[in-house]
Amino acid sequence: MATKPELLIDAGSLADMERLIAAGADAFLIGESRYGMRLPGDFDLAMMGEAVKLAHSHNVSVYAAVNNLMDNDTVETLPAYIRGLAEAGVDAIVFGDPAVLMAARAEAPGMKLHWNAEMTSTNFATANYWGRRGATRFVLARELNMDQVIDIKKNTELEVQVQVHGLTNIYHSKRPLVQNYFQHQAKNGETVSVPVYGRREDGLYLVEAERPGERFPIYEDAGGTHIMSSDDLCMIENLHELMEVNIDSFRIEGLLKSIEYNETVVRAYRAAIDAYCADPEGYAFNEEWLEEIVKVQDPSRELSYGFFYKEQVY
Repeated sequence: MATKPELLIDAGSLADMERLIAAGADAFLIGESRYGMRLPGDFDLAMMGEAVKLAHSHNVSVYAAVNNLMDNDTVETLPAYIRGLAEAGVDAIVFGDPAVLMAARAEAPGMKLHWNAEMTSTNFATANYWGRRGATRFVLARELNMDQVIDIKKNTELEVQVQVHGLTNIYHSKRPLVQNYFQHQAKNGETVSVPVYGRREDGLYLVEAERPGERFPIYEDAGGTHIMSSDDLCMIENLHELMEVNIDSFRIEGLLKSIEYNETVVRAYRAAIDAYCADPEGYAFNEEWLEEIVKVQDPSRELSYGFFYKEQVY
């Protein structure tokens, strides 16, 4: 029997966590917007404690997202915040800024650390650099292809996490660009009602004139403006290739998706992982797993392999 990789997803609330645990999630990435990047819901320290109790009662892990871009004011609050996370019982901190690493060393020396710097985590030398400084997991950039993913896994002792499903971020600005745009449209001093963004039901998109058929979701939160991919990554058909090389954690991006959609996706990946790990030699992909995802997939958003089978980028 093969070692099972972790199935990781985000969650917007305790109720969502309960449903996703029942669907088969092994771990959650949650946090609050001041410290974490692109979160579907805000978990303050009190809620984080409740989330940990819920998760641990089902042998499920909770990782705190502390991977936002840190300014001086936020850095000053990190020691107290990280102490609070440790007291809440979180299993690991996801970070990109060395300031978080230093605060964690001082305030929670036994805490596991997952290094996630978005698109710059592209080689095993960088993985090992952060490993020497205390990181236990390396979150790979979504722009790597399969050969690069395998090469990194072969050349590091750190756990390796890859995204296998969902939309990906292609642009981020700390500025409220959508609000600025709406305000710019105001004429003759008229008041423009600027919607509150960041909810999946808002349905805001950017469309390029040259590619009218592609819609890029755009939304704002406390971290600024985010533009997301026009398609959804879906590696369920080829998940066995990643399990064959013992990738440690599979990340499902649940942002801007309904809980019903995320439940369906988690169940499908849970089934694929369990089937492979029960009998790697006899494993065969079950088309029904993908069919269930297709049923709930927005027909305007293509399911793709992302960069896994492309030669380019890094």
